[in-house]
Order: sequence, then structure tokens, then C-alpha cells
Amino acid sequence: MDLRERASPLRGRPLRHRFHRRRGPPVNRRAAATLLALSIAVAAPGCLHRRIRITSEPPGARAFLNDVEIGRTPVEASFKFYGVYDVRLELDGYEPLHEGREAGAPVWEWPGVDLAATVIPADFDHVVKWHFNLEPALETQLTEEELTTDLTTRAQALQAQLQSSNPS
Repeated sequence: MDLRERASPLRGRPLRHRFHRRRGPPVNRRAAATLLALSIAVAAPGCLHRRIRITSEPPGARAFLNDVEIGRTPVEASFKFYGVYDVRLELDGYEPLHEGREAGAPVWEWPGVDLAATVIPADFDHVVKWHFNLEPALETQLTEEELTTDLTTRAQALQAQLQSSNPS
């Protein structure tokens, strides 16, 4: 009788299995493919670009965003936070414009969804577009005589109002 065919006293089976090379645990191909896809997704994360584009009519106005000059319209600037921004536009011959405008977050920037958006290997580009119409300045619409007359009339009205409120 061969040594390999003798029964093991501990198990009652032949000793044949002791002489064969043992293989590792079985590989689940679906799990391996999922793990590979996840590692690629984490290694190549997506990008989120946030920009504000300001245009004006007429173009060429100096644009300020939260009191920081960003250029002349049409202009584009990147930003980090959503919310209300102070926008100021100045152009010679036109009335200066000062407004608050809101930059709202898109769906992929909502809490929870934004985590998935940064893992997806894709670029998300959000551009907030604001357009402003500038009004011509009074100096360009009226003659010097009309401006002087208007100023004198307003000064007299203020003087009369001051005298009526102070009876002494």
C-alpha cells in the first residue's frame, strides 16, 4: 500500500491532499472589476469650475466684485463660495451702478451630491451670467445751463425747507 493512499488517523481520509499544492482563495471577478473601477475613479477625480461672467451695455465698464477690480466688461472671474456678491460698474459718461447679485448653487453643488460629483472623473463647469445696462450720466444729457439751473433750484428748495423747520 502506498503512503499516499493510507488513511489519516485524524480525519479518516487519504493523505493524498497533503502532497498537492494548495491554491489561494477563489477570486470573484466582479468584485475585482468593481475594486479596479473604484480605484480609477478615486485616482482621477473630477473638477468643479465656478465662474462669474459680467457683461454690460455699453461694454468696457470697470467691474468690481466685492470691492475688488476684476477687469473691464465683458469679464469673467472664478469664485469659491455661493451667495450674494456686491457688483459695481463704472464707465465715463455713465452713472455708476452698484447692486447685489446672488450666485446660486447648481444641483451638483448641494451637500451630499457634491461629494459624488468630485469623485466622478468629469469636469463640472458652472458659469453665473450677469448682464447690466448702464444709464447715461446727467452731465451728458443736459447742457451746462440746464445743470446750473437745476442745481440752483434744488439749493433754494433746501434753503426754504431748512428755514421752515427752524422757526427762530
